[in-house]
Amino acid sequence: MALKHLAIVLLLAAMAAVTSCTSVEVQRVAPAPVHTPAFAEARTLANQHASLPAPARAANAARIEALLAQLDDASLSRGAGDLPTGDPLYNFAGRALLNRGLPLPRAFDRGDWHFDAAGRPAADRDGYRPPVKVALLLPLSGSLAAAAEPVRDGFLTGYYGERRRRPELRFYDTTAGASAAYARAAAEGNDFVVGPLSREEVDAVFANVAPPVPLLALNRGSRMPPAGSASFSLSPEDEGITAAEYILDSGARRILIISGNDDSQRRSASALAEHLLQRGGQVAARIDYRPGAALVMPADGSIDAVFLALKGSQARELAPRLAAAGLARKPLVATSQIVSGTGKASEDMLLDGIVYPTQTWDVRSVSGIPSQASAAARIKSARGPAARLFAFGYDAWLLTAYLEHLALSSNSDIAGATGRLSLDGFGQVLRRPTWSRFTGGVAMPIADGAR
Repeated sequence: MALKHLAIVLLLAAMAAVTSCTSVEVQRVAPAPVHTPAFAEARTLANQHASLPAPARAANAARIEALLAQLDDASLSRGAGDLPTGDPLYNFAGRALLNRGLPLPRAFDRGDWHFDAAGRPAADRDGYRPPVKVALLLPLSGSLAAAAEPVRDGFLTGYYGERRRRPELRFYDTTAGASAAYARAAAEGNDFVVGPLSREEVDAVFANVAPPVPLLALNRGSRMPPAGSASFSLSPEDEGITAAEYILDSGARRILIISGNDDSQRRSASALAEHLLQRGGQVAARIDYRPGAALVMPADGSIDAVFLALKGSQARELAPRLAAAGLARKPLVATSQIVSGTGKASEDMLLDGIVYPTQTWDVRSVSGIPSQASAAARIKSARGPAARLFAFGYDAWLLTAYLEHLALSSNSDIAGATGRLSLDGFGQVLRRPTWSRFTGGVAMPIADGAR
């Protein structure tokens, strides 16, 4: 890294305050057992899950999630609380609770997680306990280097902004192969690894069910993280599930889905549709966006809300047709892609009323990191579309430092730049974003209590 570039990152770090962390412990009265066919079947499938061959586990997990989705909030909470420690269904039920924004009855079962490698000092009162020596696996050259730059700079901003003990940090280039880079990092005495960045690379390093050094992968592949490791992603699927829960919380059940044709848009729309169906909602219709094409409405015309997996320019073009179809006053929920191509209030007034998830750093101050505007004024990797990856890199540092706290405490999260971060029972980081709404052509954050 050039000395001038590092100096800029250090300047941003000097502006940062020590990141705060919150933890809420929830105590519950022993619940009455839940005896529903769906819960009983889910428990049977969960007991078989570990013994299944790897190709069958994804389908089995999907069936368990679908069964748990049939339960109302109270039944799911009671059922999870009634499960004994170590029951294989608890991690599935706990993830379902977190996706609905509900508290866990107790911490997840993590019998194979260990955080005492390399003589790591004890945790601070807020849970801060970083590793001793960290390897950061990123493509430092090649086609993915441009995406890795803001991730690296965000990570370093958090790292140098921390005034307490910091781990030794070393970079490893994954351009020649993530598995080789990981093997080298493990051989050179690192006790924790952050990365790699692509889905294919994550699958490659997660192929070892018992990796010698735990890692925080910066994407989500088809394999679940091994015990002691975790994965963090800004995946379109997670955004679709988050939007589905937002829509369901509003009371809407019949949803019209309008999606563009790029990969992220389709993945978000498919995840939302699947989650809606699991949770008792209905897809009234699913329309592929085409400029100028007529909107074909369901025969009965019954639509409670509209989901838009579109960019801002696409949504602006669609707005008059939504109004003509009588949908402009329905709840309109979009993905974060809606802000792509926006910024002129006179044009964006067509987007008024649309609600979408955004990273907290874009709209509110986050302890430990300079404001987005301040960072963007000093370093190019914090500007424009790259800012999302810069915030992602910053949160990767927080997760590195607070992973034990998230793993072993019940109902703990950390306030990150991309949202509030927690950890499910399978080592996957869950992100609760901030929500915003277009008003007068300007995106305005929505207070949590007003959603």
